[in-house]
Amino acid sequence: MTQLSARYEELINQGVLTSDPAQVSAIPLLEKLASDLAKARPKQGLFSKLSRSAPEPVKGLYLWGGVGRGKSMLMDLFFDVTEVEQKRRVHFHGFMQEVQAALHDARKTGVDDAIAPVADDIARNLRLLCFDEMQISDIADAMIVGRLFERLFNAGVAIVTTSNRTPDGLYKDGLNRDLFLPFIELLKEHLVVHKLVADRDYRQDRLAGSTVYFTPADAKARKAIDKIWVDITGGSAGPLELSVKGRKVVVPAYRNGAGRSTFFDLCGLPLGPGDYLEIAKSVRVLVIDDIPRLSRSNFNEAKRFVTLIDALYEARVKLICSAADIPERLYLEGEGVFEFERTASRLREMQAADWAT
Repeated sequence: MTQLSARYEELINQGVLTSDPAQVSAIPLLEKLASDLAKARPKQGLFSKLSRSAPEPVKGLYLWGGVGRGKSMLMDLFFDVTEVEQKRRVHFHGFMQEVQAALHDARKTGVDDAIAPVADDIARNLRLLCFDEMQISDIADAMIVGRLFERLFNAGVAIVTTSNRTPDGLYKDGLNRDLFLPFIELLKEHLVVHKLVADRDYRQDRLAGSTVYFTPADAKARKAIDKIWVDITGGSAGPLELSVKGRKVVVPAYRNGAGRSTFFDLCGLPLGPGDYLEIAKSVRVLVIDDIPRLSRSNFNEAKRFVTLIDALYEARVKLICSAADIPERLYLEGEGVFEFERTASRLREMQAADWAT
C-alpha cells in the first residue's frame, strides 16, 4: 500500500472520511504521478549540477467534478505525502493574480516578452505545482495561460489541478475564446483528465441541517464554529492572498475552498466591491466571526458589510457566521437602516439548508 492509500485508509478508520468509490478511483492516478516524479528525480552529483537541461517531463493530472466531491482533499493528501521538496500548492486565482503582478513588473524592465522571465522564475527550483479550483473568467488571464503553461511544461514542471469544469468548459463563452482553445489542447496533452463522479456533495452533507448563523457572538458560538471549521477543512489552513488592482486582499484562513475571517478583517479595512467580488469568486464557504451591531457609529463598516453580503449572495457562497444579534436586529438606527432590510433578508435566506446547493 502506498503512502497515499495508507493515509486515505487511516482517515476513513478515524471517521474523518467516508470511503467513496469516485475518490478511490482517482488514487491510482495520483499514486502513479508520485511514482513518476520519484523516478524522474534529478540525479545528484557534479555532472547533474553542471547540466542545465530540464527534468524529464512528467504527465500531471486534471481532476474535475462537482463542488464538494473531495477533489481538493485528494490533492492535498497527494501533496502532503509526495516526497518532492520542490513543490507548491496554491489557489489558482491567487496564482494568476501573482502572475499578472509579475508581468507588470517585468514589462517595466523593457523586455520584449514578459511571459518568458516570469515563467522561468516560477519554474526555477519547482518540480510540482498543485492548483486548487482552476477557473478562468478574466480575459487577461485567458490570453496568457497558454504560453505561460507551455513554458512551465517545457521546464519539466508537473501540474495537478482541480476544477469544477471539464477542460473544454474553461472560459466558456469568453471573449476571443478561439485564441484560448490551444491552451485547452495543451492541458489535454500534458495532463491526464479525470472526472470525479460522486453522487454526494460532502461539504454540503457536513453542513446540512446544521446551524450556520450563531448569536450572540460569544465563546459558545466560537466553539461551535470551530467544530464546523475543523470538520470541513481538517483544521489546518493558511492565508489566501488575492491581488486586486495591485493591492493585497487577505482571507486569513483558507483550505479546501473554505475561508475564514473576522468581521474587522473584511469590513473594518478599506475594502471595496471589487475586493469582495474577488473573495466571493475564490471561496465556496466563508466563515465570518464576530459581526457586531451596526449603526451610525460604524456606518462605513456597515456599508462594506452590505456590499460583502451582496457579493456572497450573488456568487451563492455558503455563509457561516457569529453575530451580536439576529439579522433583523443587527442594524436598528442610523442612515442605511432601510437599505439593510434587504441584507437581513439575504442573511436569513443564506441560512437555509439548501442554500448554495
